[in-house]
Amino acid sequence: MEKIIEVQHLSKSFGNHEVLRDIDFSVNKGEVVSIIGSSGSGKSTLLRCINLLEKPSSGQIIYKGENILDDKHDTRAYRTKLGMVFQQFNLFNNHDVLGNCIVGQMKVLKRSKEEAEKVAMKYLKVVGMDKYINAKPKQLSGGQKQRVAIARALSMEPDVMLFDEPTSALDPEMVGEVLKVMKELAESGLTMLVVTHEMGFAREVSDRVVFMDKGVIVEEGTPEQIFNNPTQERTREFLKRTLKI
Repeated sequence: MEKIIEVQHLSKSFGNHEVLRDIDFSVNKGEVVSIIGSSGSGKSTLLRCINLLEKPSSGQIIYKGENILDDKHDTRAYRTKLGMVFQQFNLFNNHDVLGNCIVGQMKVLKRSKEEAEKVAMKYLKVVGMDKYINAKPKQLSGGQKQRVAIARALSMEPDVMLFDEPTSALDPEMVGEVLKVMKELAESGLTMLVVTHEMGFAREVSDRVVFMDKGVIVEEGTPEQIFNNPTQERTREFLKRTLKI
């Protein structure tokens, strides 16, 4: 199995507060890995370290065999290989839907406008937003905004997609439409690393589930192992609370 990203002994502190401690895990090509855990367990910080929005305090992040935390490594080039979908959509309000999906391609990947539009339309169709290309973000529902954000990230044709609680800012009736798109992407073979509190998604769609608590990985395994036979007491307690068993 080809490892796309491998995290080794990763730690992150903010001042004296250690948020991540000695994290080891990897994501293989074509795999969907879900990270679950309570708020404040370090899940989002881990994702932000992987795409270098936060600089890890120590450890290594190996991408295609190279440690991207080495000074000589081209951070910008690495970042273009990661698609990121945030909780709050982060769309450009001054651009319409199509504009949101072409600006990064043209600026970063140096694609022509024509080529960028072609790629953007392909992915807007995938997420069911191709009929809204002239709409501004303020005219869209939360679920529609998040689907545009997913299309925008896909338009960069990244090696791996990172999702940081992509449904947490949505009204309950909109969660389904975003999860449906993510499920279809997973089935298409896209490599995905998903921080989520949607246990149904983690259970049904993931190849592997990682449970974090207080900045460490407590347990990881297949959804079957984690949800049906967790070995750690902390995992069992978390699932009992979350699934109201």
